[in-house]
Amino acid sequence: MLVKRLTDFFLDIVEVVVFAIAIFLFIYLLVLQPHKIKGQSMEPNFSDGEYLLTDKVTYRFGDPARGDVIVFEAPGTQGDEFIKRIIGLPGEKISLREGKVYIEGKVLSESYLPQGTITRGSTFLKDNFDVEVPNEHFLVLGDNREASSDSRTWGFISKDVITGRAWIVYWPPDKSGVIKEAAYSFN
Repeated sequence: MLVKRLTDFFLDIVEVVVFAIAIFLFIYLLVLQPHKIKGQSMEPNFSDGEYLLTDKVTYRFGDPARGDVIVFEAPGTQGDEFIKRIIGLPGEKISLREGKVYIEGKVLSESYLPQGTITRGSTFLKDNFDVEVPNEHFLVLGDNREASSDSRTWGFISKDVITGRAWIVYWPPDKSGVIKEAAYSFN
C-alpha cells in the first residue's frame, strides 16, 4: 500500500514536471523568447546588458514595419543574433546623403535619435548612392549610428532570418516596459 502511494506520488510529480517543460518549450519556441542586448549599437534607446522579450508571433500573421526593433540572425554568423531597427521596406529606394537617411528621395525624420546624429555610408550602402530593397528583405540600422554594424556594411536581411519583434524590456527594472512604436515623418 505504501509503495503504491509513493509510486503514485512520484508519477504525479513527473507528470507535472513534464507538463511544465512542455509549456515552457511551447512558449519559448513559438511565442516569446528572452534576449540580452550585447554592445552599444542601439544606444541610447537600448543599452548593453538589458534584457528583453521578443514576440515571435506577430510576423507569422503580418509583415514587419518601419521602426520595428527586431532580433534576427546576423549575416555571416552561426546563429548569433543582432538587434536593430527596420528602416527600409521591400521595394523602397534608400540613400544616405548629407548624414541623413533618404527614402524615395525624402529625408526620414527619426525622432528617437539624438539631435545631430549623422548616418554615414559604408561598404554596402555608400553615401550618395541609391539602393532598392528587394522583396521579402529589409534594411536595418542601429540607433547608435557611429557604433553599429548594420545594413550599411552587410546589406539587407531577409524576412526568414527574423526571430521576432522586440516587445518588452524587463531588466533592469528602472528601464522595464513595452517598447514604444517609432513615429516617422518625411521632409
